[in-house]
Amino acid sequence: MDQIVVTGGTRLEGSVPVLGAKNAVLKQMVAMLLAPGSHRLTNVPGILDVELMGRVLDHIGAECKPDGHDLIVEIPDDLRPEAPLELVRQMRASIIVLGPLLARNGTASVAFPGGDDLGARPIDMHLAGLRALGAEFELEHGTVVGRAPNGLTGAEIDLEFPSVGATENILLAAVLARGETVLGNPAREPEIQDLVVQLTAMGADITGAGTSRMVIRGVGELHPVDHRVVPDRLEAGTYAIAGAISRGRVRVDHCLPDHLRMELKKLAETGCEVKRGDDWFEVEGPDRPRPIDFATLPFPGFATDMQPQMVALLAFGNGTSVVTENLYDARFRYLGELMRMGADVTTEWQHAVIRGSERLSGCPVLAPDIRAGAALVLAGLRADGYTIVSDIQHIDRGYEGFVDRLASLGAVIERRSA
Repeated sequence: MDQIVVTGGTRLEGSVPVLGAKNAVLKQMVAMLLAPGSHRLTNVPGILDVELMGRVLDHIGAECKPDGHDLIVEIPDDLRPEAPLELVRQMRASIIVLGPLLARNGTASVAFPGGDDLGARPIDMHLAGLRALGAEFELEHGTVVGRAPNGLTGAEIDLEFPSVGATENILLAAVLARGETVLGNPAREPEIQDLVVQLTAMGADITGAGTSRMVIRGVGELHPVDHRVVPDRLEAGTYAIAGAISRGRVRVDHCLPDHLRMELKKLAETGCEVKRGDDWFEVEGPDRPRPIDFATLPFPGFATDMQPQMVALLAFGNGTSVVTENLYDARFRYLGELMRMGADVTTEWQHAVIRGSERLSGCPVLAPDIRAGAALVLAGLRADGYTIVSDIQHIDRGYEGFVDRLASLGAVIERRSA
């Protein structure tokens, strides 16, 4: 087990590029199951979750061949329509194979999902949407077994909440269903829109991505394509806050600033100087950030996956901030670790009150999930002394070369064996 050791006090300076989005590439790998043949994804990040999803696809019968930041996937004519517990429990995104396996095979057997422990994230909306298309489900010994004895047929489906996973599962099933599916209140995240770009290139008929109403007209078959993964807005935002929290100046390249409109707006409200271009932005941090209030919401609101990093910044603020978490009921689990460093934070249900401190102290902490782990490293960039972050396999799931990229900006940071 490795650890990240970071010594605080250095202002970060320079530029850093970002790669493809974790939350896009995993679903685009699954989308390949819909079309036999040779697919290629480019701009693929070298992260643990891509490796884990590759193992899921290999079990189903695909052959995944990484080539630098490219990924070539061979999809056979016949699939094994199952994803076992030892693979699925490591990553909740694996549940997305339900839709395409039902569409292609009429049957699917997927272990109940695991992944980050961020609280209750039930798959009820996934199953309800697929049932509306004609699927039937049973839970057998911890495994969701789905069957579509008469195939899938288009339907009108209204989501109670714009769930990203439910939108993706329904979308990946509906593209090969008979007739038309109208999906109301779908998720609008950039990663969903990029999935639609890939599926459309494969021959799918989809309109309304990024709006409150998507229409999917089923087609008889799809074909393989080459697709470049959209840049990772969460990786970009993390490096932006790294610059801000260290009182430095960091430019993030190969990104899409429009995908971080709310996050960059809130950074500006803290006193950061924010500049942007078509595929880059630059953030220069203040000596101490001004306090702000914000709430996490589905896109285009403030991303829940950027909440821990922003809280780390506000922990050094000059005043009191209030953060409301609307998506995951256990997203604040990391606050105990931040408080070990001296952060003054209290929580009540989905609200966190952060009373900014002039200084925090480095100490040993544990990374409970991907983004919280990154946030603890960012806090260590400014804390007195050195901070030792353990359980960094979580960080590896979402960031390629996290330590090396921060070091390239001047951070005093290393990865070492525990």
